[in-house]
Amino acid sequence: MWLRKLPPEAFERPIPRLPDGELFRRQIANHLPRSPKLAPAWLQLLADAAALAHEPMAAWVAREFVREPQRVKTARLRQLCLWAWFSSQPATLGHDLIERPWTPDLRIDAARSAANDWRTVVALHANLGRLPIADMWLRPGRMASYEFMPLDSTSAIAAEAKAMRNCLRTFGNSLAHNQSRLWSVRKDGERVATLRIARRFRDPLPNLVELKGPGNVEASRELWWAARQWLHKHDLSHIDMRQYDWGTAPLDRGHWTSLWRPYWLAKRRIPDWLPIAPSREALEAL
Repeated sequence: MWLRKLPPEAFERPIPRLPDGELFRRQIANHLPRSPKLAPAWLQLLADAAALAHEPMAAWVAREFVREPQRVKTARLRQLCLWAWFSSQPATLGHDLIERPWTPDLRIDAARSAANDWRTVVALHANLGRLPIADMWLRPGRMASYEFMPLDSTSAIAAEAKAMRNCLRTFGNSLAHNQSRLWSVRKDGERVATLRIARRFRDPLPNLVELKGPGNVEASRELWWAARQWLHKHDLSHIDMRQYDWGTAPLDRGHWTSLWRPYWLAKRRIPDWLPIAPSREALEAL
């Protein structure tokens, strides 16, 4: 019945399956499109959000589209809706990976930022899985007053990223393709810097590529010297740094299934954009 308030221009294609709960009917009356030209896109976004997530998300998308049509993009709707759906599913892995859950009072920019942060953590877990990285190339050790500790698991990387206020969680692809390794540098038990080891240009041996303090401030000359001394304590000629071709490193199947199974079961289908077999293409498209 709430469709009666829409202009004829809204129905340029067959009417999709739409939400029609009592609360939704009361809410949607406040978020109808003002322009007949925007009505078809508004109606389709609403239907897609309801199918991908739930009725509250559909009402939210309708509201945000009316407020700022140019900022509500269909390209990232799946990511937003998956994040919103898992926000209301506390007994799932997807929910456990959320730092900022969806709530109806969020505006579109804050929601997109939170959903993108969640997708970054999802990608890290899909790339690394539950087991630690077996080959960190180098050994933990001390040099001068600094201790070099491996960041060899999703939990270790997440803890370092939070403590050091940096973007370590975006390195899932690089780690899975054997292109880099991450280390935490500590002094007297305190985190003082994060170190990235990788190949540099055509050099086949490991190099100190990045060494940054909290908030990505530049590390001191003293710390760079200690890191270089620690690196050269190793026999670099025997380190295996063979890399996967980009896009060919396998994702962790167990994590992939554990992550998406609750969604598949709730929606009673496995959509082609979220397949049962781990897919880098699907992950990148989110």
